[in-house]
Amino acid sequence: MSLYKRLHDVQQETNPGSSRASSPDKDGAGTSNNPGGLAAVQKAKAGGGLDSLRDPVLDELRQRIHHNLIEELGPILYDSRLSEEDLRKKVHEQLHTALAQERAPLSASDKAQLIQDVSDDILGYGPIDPLLRDDDVSEIMVNGPNSVYVERAGKLTKDPVTFVDEAHLRRIIDKIVGQVGRRIDESSPMCDARLPDGSRVNAIIAPLTIGGPFLTIRKFKADPLQVDDLIRFGTLDANAARFLQACVVGRLNMVVSGGTGTGKTTTLNVLSSFIPSDERIVTVEDAKELQLHQDHVLCMETRPPNIEGSGHVSIRDLVKNSLRMRPDRIVVGECRGGEALDMLQAMNTGHDGSLTTVHANTPRDTLSRLETLTLMAGFDLPVRAIREQMASAIDLVVQIARLRDGSRRITHITEVQGMEGDVITLQDIFMFDFGAGVDDAGRYQGSLTPTGIRPKFAEKLTSEGIRLGPETFQPNGGAMAAK
Repeated sequence: MSLYKRLHDVQQETNPGSSRASSPDKDGAGTSNNPGGLAAVQKAKAGGGLDSLRDPVLDELRQRIHHNLIEELGPILYDSRLSEEDLRKKVHEQLHTALAQERAPLSASDKAQLIQDVSDDILGYGPIDPLLRDDDVSEIMVNGPNSVYVERAGKLTKDPVTFVDEAHLRRIIDKIVGQVGRRIDESSPMCDARLPDGSRVNAIIAPLTIGGPFLTIRKFKADPLQVDDLIRFGTLDANAARFLQACVVGRLNMVVSGGTGTGKTTTLNVLSSFIPSDERIVTVEDAKELQLHQDHVLCMETRPPNIEGSGHVSIRDLVKNSLRMRPDRIVVGECRGGEALDMLQAMNTGHDGSLTTVHANTPRDTLSRLETLTLMAGFDLPVRAIREQMASAIDLVVQIARLRDGSRRITHITEVQGMEGDVITLQDIFMFDFGAGVDDAGRYQGSLTPTGIRPKFAEKLTSEGIRLGPETFQPNGGAMAAK
């Protein structure tokens, strides 16, 4: 017996005369004097009672109608020959038919909400569809069917949206993964994918999860952030932006480092936008995130193993292949394995101006992590040889962090100067001024300021026709240079 029927029986027991009054009229809608069914639940909820009954009833009705649509429409939902508008029209026609057959006495608002929910399930991504359309939401974290968190302005908050059950969440995950030709099942319970707009998706299911499937979506704006946006947000100032632009145009090899969610990919995207449009750019990523607007860009994406466990193509394979594609610049979304060795060799063999990101907390940690990743390539290389490769290949480390106030700031722009003995020497060119303190709202008041030291590679930039005046590196002159 359905929950709706059980609720209806309870109403009849408490009010025997309600059977006739609660029956729907010819149009399937309840009469104005209907005290039973969902109308009674709505009335009781308005009065503070039966608060726990209305949502389960609507959820069960929504799930039943959803299954009805799947059975009726079937393959039509996946027919690529059908335009999105025609598909939406067919779904809405069948939805109204199914709703009329249920003859449920719904209020106008509940009916509209039910139609929206089922439409989102069939045509979109279910309960998280409104969050995906919300420009203020930068990340969506689904920790099971009843727990959804979102990030707004760098702060995590719990959102009231929920899924009906684990099966409902799993259907949404399967839909997202299937759209980009990936798969997720018990034999392959983890998956990286992306939405059509480029947003990055990570999904993980049982038996690796406890409490339901987990889904994490890093949203990307249709209009990617530009350097002016980062300046407005306080990530860096105009003087530092001008310096970084000169470094990219001057073909310096750069590494963007930071923790998870600090904005490494966004910063890499902005730096990549400085690459001249007449150069051939090859990008290598696990899941495509970079949004470059130059004309001559070749994007490559890794491929997971198929159901037989073969066919896997790694970032390292793609980096090796990119060297045969005559690139002027190689941009690797993130080095997290043996591809670090191939990236260093590319930087040392004529592919100047290459860019990549690494997970690390400080510029010194960045070099230590690259050293570890290079050893993961499987070659028994002496540590000194690896460090010499890094000192020769990398010119600049851009360190970014997410501070306690939720803001993302570039904290260091550091030059890799060379080797002294067995140690790679670093020199900070710009540093974030933490000494400025915070305001009453807890926001950091500091900014990225020059240390007063002129980098050694300034001579290389001069030979490329790029001149940086002394005011760029003066602690008090940076503001004037920015103006």
